[in-house]
Amino acid sequence: MALTLSLQFARIFDPPCNPNLQLCLMPIATHAQQLLSLLACTSFRLGQFKLSSGGTSDYYIDCRTTTLHAEGGRLTGHAILELLEAHRIQADAVGGLTMGADPIVSNVATASAWRALSNPTAPLVHGFLVRKAEKAHGTGRRIEGFCQPGARVLIVDDVCTTGASTINAIEAAREAGMIVTAVVCIVEREEAKGRPAVEAAAAGAPFLSLFTAAQVRAEHIRQQQ
Repeated sequence: MALTLSLQFARIFDPPCNPNLQLCLMPIATHAQQLLSLLACTSFRLGQFKLSSGGTSDYYIDCRTTTLHAEGGRLTGHAILELLEAHRIQADAVGGLTMGADPIVSNVATASAWRALSNPTAPLVHGFLVRKAEKAHGTGRRIEGFCQPGARVLIVDDVCTTGASTINAIEAAREAGMIVTAVVCIVEREEAKGRPAVEAAAAGAPFLSLFTAAQVRAEHIRQQQ
């Protein structure tokens, strides 16, 4: 199917990827392609880094600088909804482990509401957040926001390495009686056996990623040239 390309000027975080460029002219077809460009520019860094998994890496991806970016947040929400549509996945709500998933959840839920304004048949996708531990006051709940037993839910995360935070959210959603229909991460590092661990926890629900770390790295290097 032919895609209609649109030329867009996207203002990038200061400092820009290329010191000589304040604006990046991007002929882009999809929200995902625009998101990849922004991720590579604002979230990807080369160097020596210690990961939360305990390992080390010659690169680091902090998706929050993109998912909390005004335009990056918009792109994140629409790109994930388009990914669900492409795989014919339906969900009543989207959720994940705080705090990497927080802006993703809000962006997806908000994007679904904007779609419903122009298309009343488009489903609303509500949001919920999973605490790392039950709070010791108030209701003592571990899940904040949407929580309905039997509901179909999408679990999201920003970067998947070992998959531990993603699995944590999957287990919490199931403990609350919700049905996990899919799992999505923005960037999959393709290491530390993260994919098989998440797929085992998902128990048949598809595990999808918008991008691999290799794709983000390649785009970052392209922008530096």
